[in-house]
Amino acid sequence: MFFDPLYLIIMLICLALSAITSLRVKTAFARGKKTAVSSGVTGAEAAARILKANGIFDVKIIEGKGFLTDHYNPATKNLVLSPDVYRGSSAASVGVAAHEVGHAVQHATGYRWLGLRTALVPVVNIGSNIGLWLVIIGIILGSAYQASSGNLSIGYYLALAGVILYSATFVFSVVTVPVEIDASRRAVRELEADGITRSAEETEAVRKVLSAAALTYVAAAIGSLLQLAYWVLRSGILNRRD
Repeated sequence: MFFDPLYLIIMLICLALSAITSLRVKTAFARGKKTAVSSGVTGAEAAARILKANGIFDVKIIEGKGFLTDHYNPATKNLVLSPDVYRGSSAASVGVAAHEVGHAVQHATGYRWLGLRTALVPVVNIGSNIGLWLVIIGIILGSAYQASSGNLSIGYYLALAGVILYSATFVFSVVTVPVEIDASRRAVRELEADGITRSAEETEAVRKVLSAAALTYVAAAIGSLLQLAYWVLRSGILNRRD
């Protein structure tokens, strides 16, 4: 099945979407770095100020490694900023830092979509591994039905269970989109309210970086949907006969 032309087409589409959105993020970030914030605040300083403004004092800001590896870990309450973001005083740097703080604020205020995404993580870990193998085994055993008797085979039930588990990856990718968009909205609002960005040019540069980043999550959701649709089609569970 991994040599199935349809599967290869879907994978090429997913790779193309990922490459295009990744390039857009890098390009937007590079342009955003050229717009210095007049406040002179670095990404790390912006993160600290926004956390303080929201009454959050138990989140640790850490300088990480790599390029755009920024993230917030709800389990450890660590806000990890890549060197360019941590030390930079550009619209791109403070924008990304504020976005990650947005997740910390979501966590502190019990933002329901973030809670749902966090709850889905263990299900996704199971679904993306065990679920996919169940689908494959179901296909091998003859997932849809036994043509001779018209009765559903064990392969069908394995494939059905696998598809249900695997669908968690799609649900996760869909839930991620509003979580990321909300964090970006919070970022723009907080940067303006705190005086970190002081002009329309600076705010627009922040928006462009965060909008480009948001598209990566939309692309991931589209790719996840295409892969789920492929496994549903190839598993044969839609061919069930009553």
